[in-house]
Amino acid sequence: MKSDRLLLITACVVGLFSTVGASLPYPVLPPLFADGQVNAINSFAGLPPKFLLGLALAINPLGMLIGAALLGALSDQVGRRKAILLSLLGNALGHLATMVALVTGHYLLFLLARFVTGLTEGNVSIVCALLADELQGERRLRGFAWLNGACFSGWLIGPLIAGFTVQFGVGVPFLLAAVVLFITLLMAWASIPDHPPTHADAGIWDHVKKHQSFALLKHKPLRELFVLHFAYLVGVTAFYEFFPLWLVEFAHFKAGGISVVSAVLCAVMTGTSALVGRGWFKTADTRHLRLNMMMVAACIALTAILGPVWGCVALISFGVPHALYNAGLPIYCSERFADYGQGAIMGLLSTTFCVSNVLVAVVGSSVALIDTRLVLLFGAACSIAGGYRVTRWARQTAGAEKGGVA
Repeated sequence: MKSDRLLLITACVVGLFSTVGASLPYPVLPPLFADGQVNAINSFAGLPPKFLLGLALAINPLGMLIGAALLGALSDQVGRRKAILLSLLGNALGHLATMVALVTGHYLLFLLARFVTGLTEGNVSIVCALLADELQGERRLRGFAWLNGACFSGWLIGPLIAGFTVQFGVGVPFLLAAVVLFITLLMAWASIPDHPPTHADAGIWDHVKKHQSFALLKHKPLRELFVLHFAYLVGVTAFYEFFPLWLVEFAHFKAGGISVVSAVLCAVMTGTSALVGRGWFKTADTRHLRLNMMMVAACIALTAILGPVWGCVALISFGVPHALYNAGLPIYCSERFADYGQGAIMGLLSTTFCVSNVLVAVVGSSVALIDTRLVLLFGAACSIAGGYRVTRWARQTAGAEKGGVA
């Protein structure tokens, strides 16, 4: 039990600093590119600063997309411990390279560093697979709940760390992140068991090619999982990316107010995850998954159509069902699809989130030119569509367990 506790703490720290690393640049980069002062970073090759900023913001999620697709399957082949240690080392080195690039004004090194950092931040899928391997029953439920809470907290803590430390130098937040990641690497080395790989019957790259996340889509239940989870996450990412704009346009919030609302939302999601971890909620069945998806869709839609006060209430309420869904889905999948490799399955879930982010960023920005509320309503409709497909997916899953679905 004591070793389980240390393992869970390490897993949560890894998840926390994966999301901290992804959110760390948000307060740092916009002033660097858009404050009107010319520097080597924002004047690279004579290109417009906003274009360079767009590349800088896009390169990290691109790395996360590739990492989420590959790292989980890789961990099935080489072992969870080795994969996590290598990813943490790569993540720390990526932050150090980011610091060097910013201090020296080397834009191409900066892009490469942010890509590598994103690639290794896909290690959350490995951590999920590790918990699925090591924990069972109620302990698995609590483990995923605490891990989700840690990941939710990272989106709040990252910008706070950057905001407090960037005054000492533009590279300081990334240096601090690298130091913490090296400490996390030592924790992982001491606490993660060195079990044999779960799928070591083929060459590493042959296995990764065969079991990377998108290769799983040839299996009908997993293809249906991707469709419903993707539909749900289009709604979630539309909400994440555009509720700040809604707060500005319709609630007339400034930056401080948006920060407060975001902090409260993160606290609600983290608190709900903590309650799941204490056994207050049962989340790992399709009925609860469908209910939470519908509640999330309702919160997104109500945010769009209500006035500023009640819209903010709906916005913050979103955190409860979303946290419950995030705790329940990995457990349900880990129990029913373990034969495909826990790392590959968790990688599929992470990859789906990355794909939805890319789609919403491209389509949502165009729709928002008409009305931001349309983006939120479109997202709510997608989440509802995902919820309706859960029953069909459950039938396919049951058929696969009986050998009726390939």
